[in-house]
Amino acid sequence: MHAIRLHAFGPAGNLVHEQVPDPVPGPGQVRIAVAASGVHVLDTALREGIPGPYTEPISLPTVPGREVAGVVESLGAGTDERWLGKKVVAHLGMVPGGYADLAVTDVERLHEIPGTLDEAEAVAMIGTGRTALGILDFTGLGPDDIVIVLAAAGGIGTLLVQYAKNAGALVVGLAGGAAKVSLVLANGADTAVDYQQPDWPQQVRDHLGERHATIVFDAVGGTAGRAAVDLLAKGGRHLVFGWAGEKLHDGGPLTFTDEELAERQITSELVLGPAMLEKAGGLRALEERSLAEAAAGRLRPAVQRFPLADAAGAHRAIETRGTTGKVVLVP
Repeated sequence: MHAIRLHAFGPAGNLVHEQVPDPVPGPGQVRIAVAASGVHVLDTALREGIPGPYTEPISLPTVPGREVAGVVESLGAGTDERWLGKKVVAHLGMVPGGYADLAVTDVERLHEIPGTLDEAEAVAMIGTGRTALGILDFTGLGPDDIVIVLAAAGGIGTLLVQYAKNAGALVVGLAGGAAKVSLVLANGADTAVDYQQPDWPQQVRDHLGERHATIVFDAVGGTAGRAAVDLLAKGGRHLVFGWAGEKLHDGGPLTFTDEELAERQITSELVLGPAMLEKAGGLRALEERSLAEAAAGRLRPAVQRFPLADAAGAHRAIETRGTTGKVVLVP
């Protein structure tokens, strides 16, 4: 089979498309003929040798990627034969191997793909979708909320905008560039602004008038994240689930002293990791809910496809904020 392999930590060009041996499923496992592989912003950090907060050290060479969808084409010993030929999606967990023609995983990780979704959409929901729902579990969103979503044209941001609108909230989307702003508006945001423009906070204030935001969803941090926090009302909430600005040398995650939070009368909370899983009832519960929301049409993932052989191009696009929606590799 062909796969993307990383032999040395470093830039995107270190991702090499090459022929490797087919993986063999062990007891209780399946082998999937991969039709879509998810690419995550975390993958770009792992490629550089920067460990994530909840990831194990990587041994090289490795085949990156932890989200796959496709058809089960081979079974390991003792695996239920009903899975053979099924169209499935799985998050591989701590085990890499997704950027490939074939991937192996434990049968317990499989979800059958609902008939209304294609493989790329299913990949978006198994990773990005589950994270979005986990974030939203912290909010109790309703019609009285005014929400600011940073990176609103991204995979998670797209879903947050949709969910907030479904809940009746007023939604302000922030995105980089006119094209992305247009996508955010088309996705249902009440207004969208380009946070590459220096006057964007004033544009938001002009739209809100006497009102102030109640929730900021922050995947960026840095100067944009801090400016968004400045738009919060007293009692407002700053929910952090990333710091993409760090990759562009625009600062990392925002930090506030207890005194600052008390003075502003706001809260700031990291909504990833154990707290999310405890609230949601575990990863599998989030995955099931995520796929169900998409199958019912309540959430519609945005997907940007790259050829598997151009995984390096996909990484470069993510690192330069040149993508919209969930990035997916296809054969």
